[in-house]
Amino acid sequence: MSTKITHDSDAPAVSVELVITKPLEDYDLFEVEAETPRDVDPILASQGFKDLIDDARAILDRELAGQGLEVVQLTGAICHDAKVHRPGIWVVVREKSVAGKQMSLERQARVAAAAEAVRSTLGLS
Repeated sequence: MSTKITHDSDAPAVSVELVITKPLEDYDLFEVEAETPRDVDPILASQGFKDLIDDARAILDRELAGQGLEVVQLTGAICHDAKVHRPGIWVVVREKSVAGKQMSLERQARVAAAAEAVRSTLGLS
């Protein structure tokens, strides 16, 4: 599992978890597996990971521009993958000016495409 997308059935929002499954040398992230969740914390606090989040935001801003969607949360995540814990990126995207109902299918597809752009451009998995 390198990308997990969860749609909120009661709100126009989608959460995306992007798991880092391979080292990212450009971000000085050489170790991306840990035995315990606590061992992932130093990775999430590193300057390289902060730079990765900045680059992810730039990609999301570009991919979601003019789509009626906004990033409401973008942060690091501790992800469980098989028998190890990994760092990841957690994103929550909301459809603007819609309340109390699920995000439209068209915009759900747009979020999925944006998540794939982040995953492939940054080489997360």
